[in-house]
Amino acid sequence: MKKNSALLMVDLQNDFCVGGNLAVPEGDAVVSVANQLQKYFDFVIATKDWHPKNHFSFASNHFGKKPGDIIDLFDIQQVLWPDHCVQSSKGAEFHPKLNVSPISLTIYKGIDPKIDSYSAFFDNGHLRQTELTDCLQKKEITDIYVLGLATDYCVKFTCLDAIQLGFNVFLIEDGCRGVELNPGDCKKALAELQKVGVKIIHSNHWIKSVG
Repeated sequence: MKKNSALLMVDLQNDFCVGGNLAVPEGDAVVSVANQLQKYFDFVIATKDWHPKNHFSFASNHFGKKPGDIIDLFDIQQVLWPDHCVQSSKGAEFHPKLNVSPISLTIYKGIDPKIDSYSAFFDNGHLRQTELTDCLQKKEITDIYVLGLATDYCVKFTCLDAIQLGFNVFLIEDGCRGVELNPGDCKKALAELQKVGVKIIHSNHWIKSVG
């Protein structure tokens, strides 16, 4: 594996997989890709949604609203979701088949009940920054390889922020799955990411190139 690179695994948690409160179609399929790639990296990072029960992104905390509705939340458009990844719940745990031993850093996001945090770097209002940027800079990481859930939300916004911060970003397409609240959302997300400079790759081709 070349130096100065990191693997970033986004939200591989029970609630986003089969049987979870916010299950992403085929979400479980990305776990095997994540496990396969970890050995190629000296630095492996994982993120977790880590919401308090009163999180404002939960439809249950807004009278008369249902999952999928969109509201204005402190001047930010917010999709309302089912309760998911509540702190210390089973749904917030990593998928049981994910190899967690190589993980060097876990980023907890969505902790503030008043604002959601799709990105691993910032909340949705860019008001607060996680420790991820400082950690990557201290380790002189320049290239970030991203996979996880979901393509059209947390993966997308993580990649967009990483590009804005000056990192070289590679999205491992077969290591991602999307929510697709609207048909075509994943395709649009990938096109948006390519437009800003994210390189879309496949794990098999990449493994051959470094292996």
